Amino acid sequence: MLEKISRALTRKPKLVVLVAVLLLIPSVLGAAMTRINYDILSYLPQDLDSAKGEALLEEPFHMAATTMLIVEGMPPAYTHQLQKEVEQVPGVSNAIWLSSLVGIQIPEEMLPEDIRDIFFSGDATMMIVQYEQPGASEATMKSIEQVRSLCNKNCFLAGFSVFIKDTKDLISKEMPLYVVMAAVLSIIAMCVTMESWLLPVALMLSIGLAILYNFGSNILLGEISFITQAIAAVLQLGVTMDYSIFLYHRYVEEAPHYEDRRDAMAVSIVAAFKSLSGSSLTTIAGFLALCFMRLTLGRDLGLVMAKGVVLGVATVVLVLPAILLLMDGPIRRYRHPALAPNMGRLNAFIVRHRHFFVALFFLLFFPAVYSNNHTQVYYKLDQSLPQDMPSIVSTDKLKDEFNMASSHFIVMRDDISRARMKELEEAIDEIPGITSVVAYDKLISGTIPDFFIPDEIKDLCKQDGYQMMMVNSEYVTASDAVSQQLSQLSALVKSYDPEAYITGEAAMTDDLITVSDSDFKLTNYLSIIAILILVAFTFRSISIPILLVSTIELAIFINQGIPYFSGTVIAFVAPTVIGCVQLGATVDYAILMTTRFQEELQKGRDRKEAIQIAATSSDISIITSALVFFCSTLGVALISTMDIVSSICLMLSRGAVISALVSIFILPSVLVVFEPIIARTSLWWRTPKPPKAPQNPQPGKQALSSAGKH
Repeated sequence: MLEKISRALTRKPKLVVLVAVLLLIPSVLGAAMTRINYDILSYLPQDLDSAKGEALLEEPFHMAATTMLIVEGMPPAYTHQLQKEVEQVPGVSNAIWLSSLVGIQIPEEMLPEDIRDIFFSGDATMMIVQYEQPGASEATMKSIEQVRSLCNKNCFLAGFSVFIKDTKDLISKEMPLYVVMAAVLSIIAMCVTMESWLLPVALMLSIGLAILYNFGSNILLGEISFITQAIAAVLQLGVTMDYSIFLYHRYVEEAPHYEDRRDAMAVSIVAAFKSLSGSSLTTIAGFLALCFMRLTLGRDLGLVMAKGVVLGVATVVLVLPAILLLMDGPIRRYRHPALAPNMGRLNAFIVRHRHFFVALFFLLFFPAVYSNNHTQVYYKLDQSLPQDMPSIVSTDKLKDEFNMASSHFIVMRDDISRARMKELEEAIDEIPGITSVVAYDKLISGTIPDFFIPDEIKDLCKQDGYQMMMVNSEYVTASDAVSQQLSQLSALVKSYDPEAYITGEAAMTDDLITVSDSDFKLTNYLSIIAILILVAFTFRSISIPILLVSTIELAIFINQGIPYFSGTVIAFVAPTVIGCVQLGATVDYAILMTTRFQEELQKGRDRKEAIQIAATSSDISIITSALVFFCSTLGVALISTMDIVSSICLMLSRGAVISALVSIFILPSVLVVFEPIIARTSLWWRTPKPPKAPQNPQPGKQALSSAGKH
């Protein structure tokens, strides 16, 4: 079947390319219609109290998106007019300021202390702005943009929704640069290691099609995260370019044996599919391991990338052959000398000193594992953004002037007596680090009659049998201090209402830390187990998967341990992504060399000669693949101003190089030293698997055969 398909594809290359180009139309439309989610906290498990509280803030309170508008050095009349204009912005549900409570005629010093502490600090005043839609929705993004347009240079809009808006704007601006930089650097890398100026262009066209197909098909998922959007194209380029290179090399090998190059390409397609369908499984397994994270951000990235690998293989098998056939003449015409170092002497040296490299293999594990386990990570999301962004500047203003580094939202039953609520609010005030409490009973002080409180204030605090309090804290999100504060606050609130929820950025980030820690361990174990099984099945061996995975895990530990020695703090998602992606993408280096080692042994060569031949023939492919992966991710790491993106890409680029070095210097020694153990724990290791015996002919045919002999 595959032979027929490959022959048909090679006979009509122009038609194949035309169909591939036409498929770009739905792909581009699908990519444009796929929603991008910029709120990492929305990927938390929905059974957590913080997530349940967030849902209640959305409905019935319509407070899931709440921002604080700081106005500095302006008269009350300006702020009052600004409040009226903000209330008219589409998507804004409420704007709470002094005039909502007591009017602007009352001097600040005559205001009740609770109200003064909430709304004033020095010459600055604060307005609370609420939105009708969730914080990461497109409607809220537009509302925030319009609110900003109403403000002068003395106004600062802060809040998690504003942070999301700035993240969206930054990614939208930088995303095209990521793709261009990755493509340009990858082409340069391939030009250095390949013998044609146009061959890298042909390969890049194929991968570009696969990337666009992948992004277009994301519409089937409904939405993807901004992290997936930022790095998926670069990752897909880095991990699937090997497949294109392999097909071309096979085509070059087959071409001299056929008069018609189309026949050579048809044979290459069959050979490439059999090889790629096996090697791509390890990469797919690495990505699918991310899908088991409780933090569904992992599933988002894992599904998109696993799908990208499948589409990458499909494009290499179905479309790339047509592109290569159409460009075959120009590719051969514009040739140049390629960088092809002779690795024979190096590999002879490695084999002679194999016991040293095996000892190095074991010795490196101790510092690598220790540094990997002690690398510091950060969870404070705004730490990944440029610190001069408007949302960061505004957040710093909120912290410095109003002592509000974070805000906790408490949602609880509305049938608790006023006396008990007063008691609770006073107890909350006593918790270390709490700066103010915005609650119904706080706003209704003794000097303001209950009937004088406007409906918007009542609606702000009470809805559908629930009441809400906003508790402001001087402790920053993701700090140990705020985590301890949340524990105290939770114990206190639940003593009054066991069904109460505490939510907000700090509470959700605290849950994010707990969930991510367990997710990191789970996904790493799953990816290791899945790849162990795949490699064991491929080689019919017990020992080979342990040796190969251990070798690549050493590279991963070294990669993730480097920040410990450099004193760098990395984004919390980086270890999870690196652990799965680097293992899945670069274990192919080890599989490639081990496969060739087995082939040479089965030809009757001794293990030293076999490993030297295997290493020398594999090293160039490993170097080319690692170089492309390195360049495609390094470009993004260098130009991205968002640390969560740049740190992931930097570690991926570094990981490709480390995996290549370990595969070139340590793996050959490990294989040749442990080869006797491999032989005893593997089926058909030194001798090929015997072919299946032909089935017994039918009696009638056997009789005819016997008659013919007589």
